Amino acid sequence: MHAGRIQSKRSSIGATRCARKSSLNATWQASGVFALYARRHTSLAAKATSCGFAAQRAIEFRETYHSPPLIPMPFPAHLDWLVNTGNTIASADGHAVELWELNHAGDEVVLSAWAKHFREHYCDDVLLVELASGMGLSHSEYLTQIKFPDVAAAPGPSVRSGDFAEIIVADYIEYKLGYWCPRQLRYDFKWNRNESTKGCDVVGFKFSQDGAVGTQDELFVFEAKAQLSLGAQPQNRLQVAIDDSNKDKLREAMTLNALRQRFLERGDRAPADKVARFQNETDRPFKRVSGAAALHDVTTFDPAHAAAVTTAAHFNASNLKLIVVTGTAMMQLVHALYQRAADEA
Repeated sequence: MHAGRIQSKRSSIGATRCARKSSLNATWQASGVFALYARRHTSLAAKATSCGFAAQRAIEFRETYHSPPLIPMPFPAHLDWLVNTGNTIASADGHAVELWELNHAGDEVVLSAWAKHFREHYCDDVLLVELASGMGLSHSEYLTQIKFPDVAAAPGPSVRSGDFAEIIVADYIEYKLGYWCPRQLRYDFKWNRNESTKGCDVVGFKFSQDGAVGTQDELFVFEAKAQLSLGAQPQNRLQVAIDDSNKDKLREAMTLNALRQRFLERGDRAPADKVARFQNETDRPFKRVSGAAALHDVTTFDPAHAAAVTTAAHFNASNLKLIVVTGTAMMQLVHALYQRAADEA
């Protein structure tokens, strides 16, 4: 009887997954993307085999770099609130600083979806059940006591501010710019919830459209800084982000290694191999793009600071993107988002 129930459950799960995959494949086919990927497969497998790959490895290589993801991520509704003003400020050395606004509102549906999206950077909702029960805590208690930075005790609030800035920037490059941006692994395995994770803040990957691993594949490494407390003395956080971005050339190798290792430890071979594509620039050249972002409450942003920044010392100044994001009551938003993420878990 027990074995029968297990088999029945497995069959049900399998049927659900098949239905979901069929639906997603239909979406990809309708968009024309599926056909594009399908045309690439035959030539890529042939190339891989001719280069000495075993047949199975050739197939893995093909599927790793050129298959569409199983579940394309939906565009999060809260990113409709992240708006490019269309205005720029010229830096001291002529770089354009893009000005964005986060026009958050009181839409409960959007805020709840945002809270779930935010929460799952720290802990998958399915895993949360097991982790919380093991400690005899409610889901909310587990998140606020074990996972989330502290709401009051220093340096918890500043870590909250920094994590929020990084996640917004990750959302920006993934959903606004179209990069693959794995980021949950940066937050879900912290040894100390009140510390920021070491390494590059945000890493994005983009593969060229010619059907092969090429020199136009892009590695996008972004540094994010924040000053979100209402009414604080304005600081030039963009210059700090630029200066820290200049250190990413040294941190890049360790960050990519840590990211790939986490994928391998989880048994996620395909994304691990995607990261590996950018770990040997000598043999597999690619385009490196850098970014620096500053998130401010409207009361802590001084346009004169943006006009004063310089990128002269940056190792990748010719491929450096600069943005400033402002919003009202930003730190209140951050605390409210963490609270909702816990309360609705």
